[in-house]
Amino acid sequence: MAKKILLVATVQSHIAQFHRPLAEVLHAHGYEVHAAARNNLAEKNGLQLDFVDKVFDVRFSRSPKSKDNITAYNQLKTIVDSGNYEVVHCNTPMGGMIARLATRAARKKGTKLFYTAHGFHFYDGAPKKNWMIFYPIEKFFSKMTDILITITHEDYKVASEAFHCKVAYMHGVGVSGERYKPVTIEEKLSLRGKMGYSKNAKILLCIGELNDNKNQSMAIRMMHKVVAKYPEAILLLAGNGPKQKFLEQLIKQEGLERNVKLIGYVTNLQDYQHIIDVQVSCSLREGLPLNIVESMLSGNPVVASLNRGHRELIQDGINGYIVDPNDYEAMGNRVLNLLDNDDLCKRIVQNAIIFAQDFTFTSVKKELEEIYFGK
Repeated sequence: MAKKILLVATVQSHIAQFHRPLAEVLHAHGYEVHAAARNNLAEKNGLQLDFVDKVFDVRFSRSPKSKDNITAYNQLKTIVDSGNYEVVHCNTPMGGMIARLATRAARKKGTKLFYTAHGFHFYDGAPKKNWMIFYPIEKFFSKMTDILITITHEDYKVASEAFHCKVAYMHGVGVSGERYKPVTIEEKLSLRGKMGYSKNAKILLCIGELNDNKNQSMAIRMMHKVVAKYPEAILLLAGNGPKQKFLEQLIKQEGLERNVKLIGYVTNLQDYQHIIDVQVSCSLREGLPLNIVESMLSGNPVVASLNRGHRELIQDGINGYIVDPNDYEAMGNRVLNLLDNDDLCKRIVQNAIIFAQDFTFTSVKKELEEIYFGK
């Protein structure tokens, strides 16, 4: 009988984006890898879940109030009870809770339950209500977990001190060191020309779903300061989402139509990382943002808002800059510091490249080997 492991998340795009390294490790050990999640790939510009052996479309909803999650529980329980899985490895808040409930009977027969926390909602600086609601929920569900995998040191400390399961730490879910790497000035300028961008303009990039949490309005307002010195500067906003119309209106309201461009959800982010001068990130909350690691590996300096995930990656003034949330004046000043000072920029970039090596596929696969197989 084939050895099998089931990956669970609320949406299939999560597995497609973040769990290829895990699937490769499991395949190397002779496992079939199945995935169970709601099919949302059409929303993600053709993103493919092409590295697993079987896919189940399960009707998860991100909202805990949705009746779809009752259907999802029944679907998933049937899959788990009949699947004879060695491990059910779940992710995302609703995917994680429903999977642990649906796997209770299977665990009594020997199935192990792994849960990767991609950033708890409770953390240093989080609202008190987050601690009152989400901390007891995660602690309770840890009783139904064999191994909890955390991707920030802060989450690891909280969980290892208080939860009811084994807790492991790893450096995120992996970034391709082949796709994201520095390029020469000649390569950068050539790629700019091919992509239709000026070779002389200062180009900034902000990546993320267009939603309230990603807070792209901070980056838009920040551009006034940059444009005052570099009139041809461009901010590229990569992503789609519910705030698109609002952001389009804000760009017009601020008179920045020439300087801020919405480029939608793109699958060739490495090309954009290779043409930019600075990356900015304005999120209010983050677990461990891979796009920051990708930018570091690509040799780009990063200016980011203060939150738990950015704090995990950026040492202010050493391998990047951190500013207070919504302080777009401070963000603009840091961006200009980097654009104006080549020596400063080179030092920041060199430190960032060295730091980011621990987050590559190569490094993360070694950590997954240790967690799964003790190697």
